[in-house]
Amino acid sequence: MFTGIVQGTAKVVEIDNKESINTIFIDLPNVQFLEIGASVSIDGVCLTVTEINNSIVSFDVIQETLSRTTLGDLEVDSIVNYERSLKFGDEIGGHLLSGHIIATGLVGDKVESGDGLDLSILVPSSIEKYIIEKGYVAIDGISLTIGDVTNSRFNLHIIPETIRQTTINSKQVGDAVNIEIDSTTQSIVSTVERIMAKSK
Repeated sequence: MFTGIVQGTAKVVEIDNKESINTIFIDLPNVQFLEIGASVSIDGVCLTVTEINNSIVSFDVIQETLSRTTLGDLEVDSIVNYERSLKFGDEIGGHLLSGHIIATGLVGDKVESGDGLDLSILVPSSIEKYIIEKGYVAIDGISLTIGDVTNSRFNLHIIPETIRQTTINSKQVGDAVNIEIDSTTQSIVSTVERIMAKSK
């Protein structure tokens, strides 16, 4: 589990493209107590540590994950958000995340707002029902609160600390982002849909 409070950014230093799995090597700033088999969120995607060599940590990524997330677009020198998995007793500053991406969206607009940043995200119709104003969403592993919602678009208001700590400001209009919807929201929407289907 993760919180969506990104701990920093890290650089991709190597990608080994294999037939069914890509191994991605990332220079993580914090590897203290990290062990093989541990979970790390990379741009919001839960990955398992397969090897640790000083600060270089490797992750095996299957083709389905590469095609369903932005990880398939990574190149050497790409910068990614990272978060180590939640430990018992840790403070949850954002909201609980599993690292299971529901879809990718596209940056629709990007506007500087003082020291902050306003973004709009275009989402596929399949997840529109989960996008609720003031609800939670994770964008590339960053826990954020949804602003105005219009059709297939929702707005985000990014504070300076999030800009400093993550890759969010590097996103340009048209760039893809990983989206994870709050699990409580998914459960409520699914339950309501089942009840309404039975009542027809």
